[in-house]
Amino acid sequence: MTNVAIVGASGYTGGELLRMLLNHPEVEVTEITSRQYDGVEAHKIHPHIRDSGLVFKNKQPSELEADIVFTATPHGASMKIVPDILETGAKVIDLSGDYRYKSRDVYEKWYGMEHTSDAEAVYGLPEIYRDEIKKANLVANPGCFPTGAILSSYPLIKNNIVDRIVIDSKTGVSGAGVNPSETTHYPNIADNVNPYKISTHRHMSEIQQELKGFEGVKVSFTPHLVPVIRGIQTTSHSFLNEENEDITPEEIRELYQKEYGDEYFIKIMDEGEIPHLSSVRGSNFAHIGGFEIDETGRLVMLSVIDNLVKGASGQAIHNMNILLGLPEQTGLTHFGLHP
Repeated sequence: MTNVAIVGASGYTGGELLRMLLNHPEVEVTEITSRQYDGVEAHKIHPHIRDSGLVFKNKQPSELEADIVFTATPHGASMKIVPDILETGAKVIDLSGDYRYKSRDVYEKWYGMEHTSDAEAVYGLPEIYRDEIKKANLVANPGCFPTGAILSSYPLIKNNIVDRIVIDSKTGVSGAGVNPSETTHYPNIADNVNPYKISTHRHMSEIQQELKGFEGVKVSFTPHLVPVIRGIQTTSHSFLNEENEDITPEEIRELYQKEYGDEYFIKIMDEGEIPHLSSVRGSNFAHIGGFEIDETGRLVMLSVIDNLVKGASGQAIHNMNILLGLPEQTGLTHFGLHP
């Protein structure tokens, strides 16, 4: 049995990690930490987590005794504690943005703070970086928007099908975290659709890092907040390059089947079938569909994920399974909550 700890376990992602790890057959959650809730039982903060016997503790990183440590801490906080955790011999899966970037300058530009850690991480998108994750000591769990956006576009980029991608994403309010704000106040969310950070959302830089690295491809991204709790629906408008202007939707679908056919957590929709948020809610699955091309050469792709699971905690457990050499779907086989 592998001992795991969660640092910063009081937020939504911490709660999701607990929900799934407590049902994982190969690990035991031995410690959950929180400075704010030191000494408080887990179910007082996560009312759905009953009878776990776990109590939040305010512990220093060097005091943790675990084989795997999940750091569900804010951006800027992770880089201060991850090096100390690594020194204990534990492997770390970080759910913040602190270790996702290949360039420190890019991180500092988009997050507005100095990056002070030299720890090297692997970008934790298993469908693309599986072999690198297997050998890693530190895995940088991808952001929620980038997960849906990258998976829905990667086969197009890899095979040099398009030269421009415009990504339009709709997200549930849980993506803003556990602390309420004016933006997430119910009267401002209900019966409304709110675009925000229209051209400056920090996740655009992460998407560009993974997709724009292919020569000649331009990537744009705009998020919207919609009145649902969970889920991200992404519509990608991709523009075919001259070499592929005669490609058919059937050929595109075959391309995706070839790329993702062996991936347990990616489901390619049948012709005419539209991915729905409720189909993936609470699960670690990504549903991808669309495959329509209009007369202007615009290819429309659709993807849906649960932002707290495939977009955060479920993907982190997927990465853990890879690190431990377990079957990748261990503890993650549950389907979505539909309706």
